[in-house]
Amino acid sequence: MAEPDIGTLEVPGASLRYEVRGAGPVLLLIVGGGGDAGIFEPVADALADRFTVVIYDPRGHSRSPLDGPDVDQRVETQADDAYRLLERVAPDGPPAYVFGTSSGAIVAVELLTRHPERLARVVAHEPVLVSLLPDAAEQHTFFSQVVSTFHRAGVDAAMAEMGAGCGEERGEEPDLSGLSPRMLATLSRVRGNSAFFLGRILGQFSAHAPDLAQLDASAGKLVPATGWASYRLRLYRPAAWLAERYGVALAEFPGATSVW
Repeated sequence: MAEPDIGTLEVPGASLRYEVRGAGPVLLLIVGGGGDAGIFEPVADALADRFTVVIYDPRGHSRSPLDGPDVDQRVETQADDAYRLLERVAPDGPPAYVFGTSSGAIVAVELLTRHPERLARVVAHEPVLVSLLPDAAEQHTFFSQVVSTFHRAGVDAAMAEMGAGCGEERGEEPDLSGLSPRMLATLSRVRGNSAFFLGRILGQFSAHAPDLAQLDASAGKLVPATGWASYRLRLYRPAAWLAERYGVALAEFPGATSVW
């Protein structure tokens, strides 16, 4: 497997580290939660024979430091980051494919509403667009409580509360002994992003509502998706809402819900 091309993109307020590997149509992968590009490295390697795969650390995560103060993050800003990255890696190419998961799926949907001409297809895996739901006020209260728990009791308590509320099954601690050194390094970095995610992203992103008029105009490019074991859980419902609105099948992936 060839080593990826690694670059840095200067954007307003941050420096984004990104990787490009493979050949073919551009496929941009947008990670969720406190994740970074390392989460998608195995997938990027597997798809590099069919796509030019682009992965990156979102602003404020791991190797993409903020240039200014530690401030609350905005979906619109991160969608602009993704657009600038597409313009960097494929300024004159055909429309790109995008896959986003969880909070990254929120960014992917926002990117579609703002730059539909730049995109061929957007797969939104469990976008946490709870503002679309009939019980949006209840959903906002839940995520606000998780943020409050973080400020009061710290990362572990907040993540446990969110996991339980999103239907995550918590068993024994996973055995990490078989993971590669590269993946172990990724997990270490990601754990270091948890406080930034809980304090600066979770509340802002879970309160975000897309421009439905803009999204309606480009809905033919949107593929709402979920984990097959997420049925009717909290992070399943916005994807199901989008599938019903646009009269499309809800794409299903193996596995259960992933908490941001």
